[in-house]
Amino acid sequence: MTGYSIQQIATALGTEVLGDGTIIVTGVAEPGQAGPDDLAMAMSAKYAAGLAQGSARAAVIGAGMDWRALGLQAAIVAPRPRIAMAHVTCALDPGPVIAAGIHPSSVIDPTARIGAGAAIGPFVVIGPDVQIGARARIASHVSIAEGARIGDDALILQGARVGARVIIGDRVILQPGCVIGGDGFSFVTPETSQVETTRATLGKADGAVTPQGWTRIHSLGSVRIGDDVEIGANATIDRGTVADTTIGNGTKLDNMVHVGHNCRIGQDCLLCGQVGIAGSVTIGDRVVLGGQTGVADNLEIGSDVVTGASTIILSTVPPGRALLGYPAVRMETQVEMYKALRRLPRLAQTVAALQKAVFKTDKTS
Repeated sequence: MTGYSIQQIATALGTEVLGDGTIIVTGVAEPGQAGPDDLAMAMSAKYAAGLAQGSARAAVIGAGMDWRALGLQAAIVAPRPRIAMAHVTCALDPGPVIAAGIHPSSVIDPTARIGAGAAIGPFVVIGPDVQIGARARIASHVSIAEGARIGDDALILQGARVGARVIIGDRVILQPGCVIGGDGFSFVTPETSQVETTRATLGKADGAVTPQGWTRIHSLGSVRIGDDVEIGANATIDRGTVADTTIGNGTKLDNMVHVGHNCRIGQDCLLCGQVGIAGSVTIGDRVVLGGQTGVADNLEIGSDVVTGASTIILSTVPPGRALLGYPAVRMETQVEMYKALRRLPRLAQTVAALQKAVFKTDKTS
């Protein structure tokens, strides 16, 4: 791994070095496991206590911490620790090993256009009329279907699948096993279905069910992904029915996220693990959906909305709301509801005691 001096790292972070800036580090580690060539990430008192168990000479520490008392020879002070971690890990990450050039086992259609400096690994399949941007890196067993466009400096990791006519911007990262551009889950019955009746009546209709099968609605659109987007492992984004499903610049999808057909997701959103978004949902910018959040179809979620884990959204959400629960309500309301729920056993005991007292009074009067 490439080594960097503490001074080089501090300069990249825009901060100063305390102590010996010439020390070279080749990796990062938690304080308790850090060796002499590691940069320990000790950015709070909780983590700094572990330095005594390790042998780090240098560390990233938080503001106000005494680096000499911690037994360090050098330190970098991080006013915003997680930003420092982002920059340090970026500098020390060697990245995946994808050999330069085109591996002889790859299968590339003659009409595909490969940008300058692109690296294509073994067993990659690239279909007709595909365009691969400059310096793109494609790991083994990736398939890219006809007419797709991959931007400059993209990184597509093992086993990712890119469907027909998908457009992917610059500096996009596709983690292993993700599928971009599969068909949307869109079916219809010849006559009104039980699902439609249930939704229209909120389950009150008790009429006889007419047996009928599902007719597939084909997906003619595709997927359009902006710049600086990251798609997690085994995430899936369905193509649109007619128009494209779109993901805005800077948005990040965690592992096993599902985005349904016709969705439009804004810029700089974070969709955490196992989020599921049904079809035709519109999401604004900078929205953060906690893990396992579910969104029903045909809804709008305004910009800057934040949800806690396992929130289920069943109605349109205005901008700036913080939501929690099933069905989703304001986060502070859900907390009060949970507190009330925890008080129910005690309340039941109180009611039972009052009932007993009342009935006893009635018998003796």
